[in-house]
Amino acid sequence: MKRRDFVAANLLAAAGAAFAPRLLMSDDDTASGGRIRQSIMGWCFNPMDMLKLAVECKRIGLEAMEGINSKLYDQVTAMGLKISLVGSHGFATGPLDRDNHAEVEQKLRDGIDLAVKYGAPNVITFTGMQKQGISDAAARKNCLDCWKRVIPYAEEKGIGLVLEHLNSKAHLNPDGSVHPMKGHPGYWGDDIHLCAELVNEVGSEKFKLLYDIYHVQIMNGDLIANLEKYQSIIGHYHTAGNPGRRELDGRNEINYPAVMRAIKATGYRGYVAQEFIPTSEDPIRSLEEAYAVCDV
Repeated sequence: MKRRDFVAANLLAAAGAAFAPRLLMSDDDTASGGRIRQSIMGWCFNPMDMLKLAVECKRIGLEAMEGINSKLYDQVTAMGLKISLVGSHGFATGPLDRDNHAEVEQKLRDGIDLAVKYGAPNVITFTGMQKQGISDAAARKNCLDCWKRVIPYAEEKGIGLVLEHLNSKAHLNPDGSVHPMKGHPGYWGDDIHLCAELVNEVGSEKFKLLYDIYHVQIMNGDLIANLEKYQSIIGHYHTAGNPGRRELDGRNEINYPAVMRAIKATGYRGYVAQEFIPTSEDPIRSLEEAYAVCDV
């Protein structure tokens, strides 16, 4: 048996289910309380062609995609996949800075319109990066003022906004440079408890947390305790193995089957999106393994 086949077999056993039981379930069973509904963040698999990735996602059993160019939405949805999350203003240009408000508000509204068109439940938002001269109190007020102007439109359209918590640690490449997507030095919303406070202060059922398991593990830990604590305000999940934002395999420190069971036990019925960066020579096999680990 080849090493990767041995690893895959062990991952399937840890997940408690292989692909066959999943295929016996209808779409209605999945959407109404069956197994974890899985999506994928497409950017992690660059430079792979996103439509080829969509074909593989459909074959494996993932329900949806996100983090892809919206120009591909028609083709992806024609394949029978859904759009689980629509992009907006990005993590660097956030509402923390009032100079960004016009752009942020417009991109959030555009994202809401796109979500309506394609039946996506949520649009992503971020706090933005710290800026000299903007205190924590001012950053909080600026973010809340901006989101509170947009949230009535989201409520009117029936679309959620989800605030993503990101880790702010510098993760180095082998050459000593900072990896641009494993950590985000300077990101203001790097504490899950702060982000939960912001969500509660907005005070809308259409404004919730995006609980990124990888980022929370790095900044706060207590993954299961925190997701249980904030279960009522979590609107979306992301995954990745730690350290290194790698596969959800035996090299990472997060017990993903246990985390997935805890998510399911809260009654959550939204999407869990795979957002790991493949390190293997066979990224699709890595995706198959991650799907199996989370298929509870």
